[in-house]
Amino acid sequence: MAVEEGGGEYGGACSLDQLPSALLATIMTNLDVASICSVASTCQTLRSCASHIRSFLPAFHLLDVAPTLRLLEPLLPPNPYLQSLKVDCCRLDDSAINLLVCPSLYELYLHNCGDFSGRLLSEIGSRCRRLRSLHIGSVAEKRGRAICISDLEELLRGCSELETLNLMFDVSIFLRQNFARAWTLASTGLISLEIGYISAVMVTEIVSPTVGPHQPLNHVQPSIWTNIQKLCLSVDYITDSMIGAISKTLISLTHLDLRDSPIIEPRASFDLTNSGLQQINQCGKLKHLSLVRSQEFLVSYFRRVNDLGILLMADRCSTMESICLGGFCRVTDTGFRAILHSCSNLYKLKVSHGTKLTDLLFLDIAATSLSLTHVTLRWCNLLSNLAISHLASNTDLTFLDLRDCRSLGDAALIAIGTLPKLKILLLDRCDISDLGMSYLRNAVTSTLVSLSVRGCKRLTDKCIMALFGSSLKVVLQELDLSNLPYLTDNAVLLLAQSRVPICELRLRQCALIGDTSVMALASMQVDDERWHGNSLRLLDLYNCGRITALAFRWLKKPYFPRLRWLAVTGSVNRDLVDALARSRPHLHVACRGDELGTSQWDHSDSFYMHDNEETDELEQWILDGEEESDDDVVMANAENNDNLDQ
Repeated sequence: MAVEEGGGEYGGACSLDQLPSALLATIMTNLDVASICSVASTCQTLRSCASHIRSFLPAFHLLDVAPTLRLLEPLLPPNPYLQSLKVDCCRLDDSAINLLVCPSLYELYLHNCGDFSGRLLSEIGSRCRRLRSLHIGSVAEKRGRAICISDLEELLRGCSELETLNLMFDVSIFLRQNFARAWTLASTGLISLEIGYISAVMVTEIVSPTVGPHQPLNHVQPSIWTNIQKLCLSVDYITDSMIGAISKTLISLTHLDLRDSPIIEPRASFDLTNSGLQQINQCGKLKHLSLVRSQEFLVSYFRRVNDLGILLMADRCSTMESICLGGFCRVTDTGFRAILHSCSNLYKLKVSHGTKLTDLLFLDIAATSLSLTHVTLRWCNLLSNLAISHLASNTDLTFLDLRDCRSLGDAALIAIGTLPKLKILLLDRCDISDLGMSYLRNAVTSTLVSLSVRGCKRLTDKCIMALFGSSLKVVLQELDLSNLPYLTDNAVLLLAQSRVPICELRLRQCALIGDTSVMALASMQVDDERWHGNSLRLLDLYNCGRITALAFRWLKKPYFPRLRWLAVTGSVNRDLVDALARSRPHLHVACRGDELGTSQWDHSDSFYMHDNEETDELEQWILDGEEESDDDVVMANAENNDNLDQ
C-alpha cells in the first residue's frame, strides 16, 4: 500500500518509503504485537519496518493466539531491550525455553505451560535475574512432565528481585519439609503471591517461623512472607490454624483471597470456625477479603460459622473495601448487615450460597453511606424482587451478578433498568420473561456492555426484539443466550439484522439453533464498511441441536476473520473439526464442552482493524509461515461424506 497524495503547491507525490525510517519505527513501537502484524501486512515498507523493530520492542504480548515454536521464532528475534513478555504456551514445550527466557525481562507471563517440564522454572531462575513479576500457569500438567524441588529452588534463588509471583499449578506434589525450606530462598521484596493449589498444612508451615536450608533444627528464621501484601491461595481446607498463622505473621497484608474445595466433609480441626474469623485482620491493614468454599467436588459449607463469627470479624474490618464470602450457610441477615453497617468504605460485596440471606439485608441500605459498585448475590434463593429494588438505590453499580437467584423476576429488571452506570449484568437461571427484557433496553443502548441470561427458560425469540428492536445504536459487546430451549434461528436472524456489534456470543445447549444461525452471523453487517461477521471474537455453538456439516463452510475463511474462540460439538464430524482447527491456526477450537473465554488473561481489549480488509492480518502473518496444506480438501471430503451418511 503506497500512500500517495497530490503535491499541491509542492508538487510531486509522497509515499511511505520516503518517510524517515526512524519516524516509522517510533510510531510502530507504540503498537501491540497484533497491531504491528496488521500494519506490516499492508505494504513492503511497513513490513520491513516491523521486521526491524522486533529487535528492540520493549514489550511482546501475544495471548489471543497460541503460536507454535516455528511461528514464534521470527516474531521474537534476540532483543536486549525486551522487558515484558506474555505468551500463551499451549502449543510450546521445553524446546521454546531459550526463546522465552530473556535476561532483560522485568515481567514474564507464560500461560498454559502444560507441556513444559520443571526445567522452565530453573532456567528462568538462572537467566532472568532482573524479573520483578512472574506468572507461570499449568506447568508439567501433561503426562511425562515433572517438576523437581531443585527447579523451584533455582527459581526462587535466582529471581532475587521478584515482587509479584503467580505459580498457577499444584505445588502439593512437593514434600512439605522441602517446600518450606525452598521458600527461605525467596526474594525479600516479594509483596504479591498467588498459588494455584497448596495444602493448608503447607501454608501454615511456610508462614510460621522457618528453619533455613542446611541449618540445624534449632536455627529459626522469621517467615519470608513477612512483607507480603497480597496473598491468593487455593487450598484443600480453610482452617483456623492457617488463618491464625497468616494474620499473625503477615503484618503488611492488605489483600487476602482464600478458596478451598473439600473432597470430604472437614473435621472440626480442619475447618473454619467463629474463632478463626475472629483472628482476621489483627494488624488492621486488610482492605480486601475473600473466603470461598467451592462446591467443585462436594456440596460443602462453612457449617461451623454463624452470625457471631461474622459479628466478631466485622469489628476488625471497618476499613474493608471489598468482601467476598462464599458458602456461609448459617449466616443470616444479621451477620451480613453487620458488614454493611461496619464497613463504610465498602464498594464490592460478593456473597454466594447465602442460603439464609433475605430481602431484609437491603431494606435500609439507602440509609447507609455505602456506594457499592460491584455486587454479587449468587445462589441466594430467598432474595425477591423487593431486595433488588432497594439495592438499586446504589446508582453507582457497574457490575451486578444475580445468577441462580431463582425467585427474581421481571419486577427486578424494572429496578435494574434504571441503573445509570451498569456495565455487566448476569441473570443466569432467573425467572425472567421476554417482557422483562424490554426493561433493559435503555441500559443496552447506553451503558450495558455484557449481558448473560443463560438458562432463563421462559425466554423466546421475542427477547431479542425486546432488547434490540429500536433503531438506536447499542453498546452491548458480550451476550450469553445459552441453554434457552425456545430460542431458534429466527432470534439470531433478528440479532444479525439489528447490526449489533457483538464480540462474544454464546449459544451453547440451544437445541433449536442450527446452520441458519451460522450463515446469518457470517454474513452479518455491523456497519457500512465491515462485514462477514468480523466483530465476533468468540462464538459458542457447543451442543446446538441443528448444527451440521453445512455450518462449517461458513466457519472457513474469509468468514469470521476476527474469531479467536469457537466451541462446537465434536460428534458433528471430527474430521471437519480437526481440519478447521488446522486451517485456522489462530483459532482456539473446543469440542468437549469447555467454557470459552479470555477474561482471566491480561489481553488487549481491541485490535487494529482495516476497514476494507476481509482477512485478519495477524492470521495472515501466521499463515505466511505455514506450509501449504490440503485442509480445505479434507473439509470438503468430510462434508461430502457427512452428506452421504445423511
